Amino acid sequence: MKNLFINLCLLAVVCFFTNDAIGQIRMPAASTTVKMETTIGLTDVMLTYARPSVKGRTIFAADGLVPFGKIWRLGANAATKIEFSEDVKIAGQDVKAGAYAVLCKPEADMWTFMMYPYESGSWGSYREKTPAVSVSAKTAKAGRMIETFTIDINNVSNTGAHIDFLWEKTMVSLPLEVEVDTKVMKMIEATLSGPTNGDYYNAGIYYFESGKDLNKALEYVQKATHAEDARFWQVRREALILAELGKKKAAIEAAKKSLALAKEAGNEDYIRMNEKSIAEWSK
Repeated sequence: MKNLFINLCLLAVVCFFTNDAIGQIRMPAASTTVKMETTIGLTDVMLTYARPSVKGRTIFAADGLVPFGKIWRLGANAATKIEFSEDVKIAGQDVKAGAYAVLCKPEADMWTFMMYPYESGSWGSYREKTPAVSVSAKTAKAGRMIETFTIDINNVSNTGAHIDFLWEKTMVSLPLEVEVDTKVMKMIEATLSGPTNGDYYNAGIYYFESGKDLNKALEYVQKATHAEDARFWQVRREALILAELGKKKAAIEAAKKSLALAKEAGNEDYIRMNEKSIAEWSK
């Protein structure tokens, strides 16, 4: 009886530690989840999706893992989720700010993307609903084998980007447009009702870099550079705008002022840039 009791106690200890060890085993996820966030222009874009892998299977085909003509969650597990902080355009279609579940219906030469106001729950629940936005895009060859499904945001500029979908040997790209100019111009107009020298400088930079009225750009920048606390980089920008307007003599004078201020500040980069510009504009 004593031996039986000891054996039972040992068995209980073994079972306890065995179960505890099993409970601590962590297995790799079959489809990892990606969360990415970026800013395009003034618009924040957030993307959440799961990434299945090919694993030797045929993906896009009539009898593939993702059959042609069937609605797909655009990844694995839950539906792909995309969020925009501001109104945007996707493939020319207006999309309001907010969060969307994105489903897709792939065909051999064209994919149709359907965007639904995001709700928690099974992705299949969207099948019976009407999408807020529906757009299509042609397929292209990825150029190489893409083992793991990938969504990426590329070709980013101040006014847009491309949302690229890649898997197996297929690539589809959706153009994304964001509004910048109207918003910045409104902020400039509101700010300049009581601006600081920094505000004038920033307004002038925007006019210059966005190809607007150069004379207006010069006017704004000079409101900053004619102040007693003007900095060498501000005066440098004044010189560049003057040169762009063909006013080389005035550009040289501004560059000399920027050069002197850069020397006082000990900024070697601006010393070199101003010396080079003075030599070039003096020819």
